[in-house]
Amino acid sequence: MIPQEKDIKTESAEDVSPVEWLDVKKLRSLVSAHQEEDKIAIEEILRRKEQELSEVEKQPLTVDGGNVKLYTGLELEEMAVLSAIEDKALTERMHKLAKRVKQYIYGNRIVTFAPLYYSNYCKNECDYCAFRVKNLDMPRVMLSQEEIAEQVEILINQGQKRILMVSGEAYKGENGFDYVVQTMKTIYGVKVGNNSIRRVNANLAPLTVEEFVRLREAGVGTYQCFQETYDPIAYKQHHKSGKKADFKWRLEVYDRAVEAKIGDFGLGVLLGLADWKYDILALKSHINHLEDIGAGAHTVSFPRIEPAKGSEVSRDPQYQISDKDFLNVIAIMRLAVPYVGMIMSTRETPEMRKKTLECGISQISAGSRVDIGGYSDNDSKEEDGQFHVEDHRSLDEVVKELLKDGFIPSWCTACEDKGREGGDFIVNWAIPGKIKNMCTPNALITLKEYLCDYASLETKQIGRDVIAKEVGMMQNKLKGTTEKFLKATEEGERGLGV
Repeated sequence: MIPQEKDIKTESAEDVSPVEWLDVKKLRSLVSAHQEEDKIAIEEILRRKEQELSEVEKQPLTVDGGNVKLYTGLELEEMAVLSAIEDKALTERMHKLAKRVKQYIYGNRIVTFAPLYYSNYCKNECDYCAFRVKNLDMPRVMLSQEEIAEQVEILINQGQKRILMVSGEAYKGENGFDYVVQTMKTIYGVKVGNNSIRRVNANLAPLTVEEFVRLREAGVGTYQCFQETYDPIAYKQHHKSGKKADFKWRLEVYDRAVEAKIGDFGLGVLLGLADWKYDILALKSHINHLEDIGAGAHTVSFPRIEPAKGSEVSRDPQYQISDKDFLNVIAIMRLAVPYVGMIMSTRETPEMRKKTLECGISQISAGSRVDIGGYSDNDSKEEDGQFHVEDHRSLDEVVKELLKDGFIPSWCTACEDKGREGGDFIVNWAIPGKIKNMCTPNALITLKEYLCDYASLETKQIGRDVIAKEVGMMQNKLKGTTEKFLKATEEGERGLGV
């Protein structure tokens, strides 16, 4: 499964790639060739994709609920062309198309989750990160399993159902990976009444095949590992020492995960380390490679560098990306990889996060704390977190605004429960447009749970109105099933889904 090394003898140092699928020279050439806006080419790409989407939207569903004609993504050169967009009208058109694509695949639902930071020990020296090993200003904390359980109980009592485990890339003790596995088991084991965390995703350092097998057996949902940047020069510049300095080891992480039969992957780049135009082409190249080996990307993330304690680089990044370009990145990636779940974190302000939802974002974190043990500490020390948080709203405040804006907050884990995962989810459910028929009822059912167990009075009323409106628009068979499960949820059942 591991890709073969490329013959790089004739390439200059700045074009060196240790893996076949990352053609650094080609990607640099594409970026260089499309620096200037080409309105005619941009208009033609948008017109063609709009027409393609319209044809897919109009066609009747087949017997199994999918569409005959599929909406395809973008080629690398098309992405490069769109990256040069400046015209306001064309930009707005691109953003609207990106949202339509998201709506076609996933409907109105927006998945919500919370990160759980449980250790900030690290052996790497990444100059943009507060957790870096040489940052002596960072107090080091590693939660016990009892403390982790306390954090999880707080999150459950807020209404969370999905957690993303996050830590630095080192742990105290002889076998730190045992700690990771036990942490996942602890999270799944916490029960509050008839509620619990139903999906645990994990942001972890690259693992061996053997470690991936153990992670799968522990019940990992999505395995998340960001490349940070695919530019070999920028990567070397910002990753000074530690295992993370090994560019090739990180590039091949998902090949090892595939060998271990893990199916759901979360990719991402840290915007600000290198030219974003290059990095999104490289990210698409990585996704293409995963598709070629029968996998794909379950999610992609687009964090921008935020100020971090003890990091001068984070306060003045060399490739700082503007708000305009940031929104364009999201829209272009939605058009390029239509099926992927796209995540927006609390690094961004509430106003910016709202804008990203109009460009194709489909998942958001809410009520986040990024310091170790932050959920149980009323005096949570945000400055000791991995980065600076810009959205401090509670989960209920985020849910209420999503509802007001016409979205359905979702804590759904039905795909995992029903076996719709990995390449099967992508090829047989997301790409054909079938998954929306599952996403909408399941989002409504989990929303009903939240309204019954956790919501404020105002959120309850808004949520009930949204549920009534959405159910009223459903087709008969889907409507009947959804109404049945909503009634059962009202009567106390939990964890229902289609």
